[in-house]
This record gives sequence, C-alpha cells and structure tokens, in this order.
Amino acid sequence: MTIAIGDALPEAKFKEKTADGPVETSTTDLFKGKKVVLFAVPGAFTPTCTLNHLPGYLDNREALLAKGVDDIAVLAVNDWHVMGAWAQQSGGLGKIHFLADWDGAFTKSIGLDADLSAGGLGVRSKRYSMLVEDGVVKSLNIEESPGQATVSSAETMLSQL
Repeated sequence: MTIAIGDALPEAKFKEKTADGPVETSTTDLFKGKKVVLFAVPGAFTPTCTLNHLPGYLDNREALLAKGVDDIAVLAVNDWHVMGAWAQQSGGLGKIHFLADWDGAFTKSIGLDADLSAGGLGVRSKRYSMLVEDGVVKSLNIEESPGQATVSSAETMLSQL
C-alpha cells in the first residue's frame, strides 16, 4: 500500500556520508518536531536526477527554508558511497541530506518502489516529493514517469508551502 497524506512515516534507518564517515540516521532523527521536504530519485547520477531534479532543490534551498522548512533531504536506493559522491559532485554536500536507502527497505515500506530493471537499474524508488511535518505526510507528489521531474519539483513544493 502506498503512503498517503495524513500517514505517519514508518521507522527506518538511512546512511549518510559525512566528513567523519558514514552516519546512520533514522526517520525519527530526521523528522521528529520538524518540517522537512523529502524528495526521492530513481538513482544518483542518472540524467534527470542530476540535471533537473536535484539542481531545482539546491537552487531553491533558501526559498524553501524561508517558507518555514527546517530541512531538505534527497533519498535514493543507492549505497552511501554513491550518495556521498553525488553530494560532493553536485555541490550539495552540507546543504541538504543525501540519504542512502541502501536496501530499499524504507522505499518498499511506503509503497514507492519501482522495478526499473528494463532500464538496467533494478528495484529503485519512484520519483516523488513530500512535505513531512513531525513525521506525518502533509503533501505527496508522485511522478507518473521516472524520466520526469515536474510534479515532484522544487517549484511545485514551493507552491504548496
């Protein structure tokens, strides 16, 4: 079953690269008592994710924070090494969280997994964005196609705040 507006996020663990190495964090750590924009991509370094989706959130970071958002995170079913390299390469390191859902457990638990094997990616995340307040989904924007980043864009999120 796909998560919906009004649902609480399930407890899950993620890994994130920091200057001190990998850090494990949880949904409680990330979302409790905060207003957070979470967006997910099918894969770090893939064309739409790297050229369109992520840059929109980096470019609009200050505007999102000015609208009362406490934090921004991007999630992918990739390992923390890949997410850390993407954070560095994109200029996003230290600006937003780059969360590795390494085994897809969180993505599957919220029903937003997608089998992209036909494109050589295997099981990944659907492309989406959500606004989460104190662990509860307040808005949810799921793309119909993994190659599109319009419904889940930073601009759409800004219009919903």
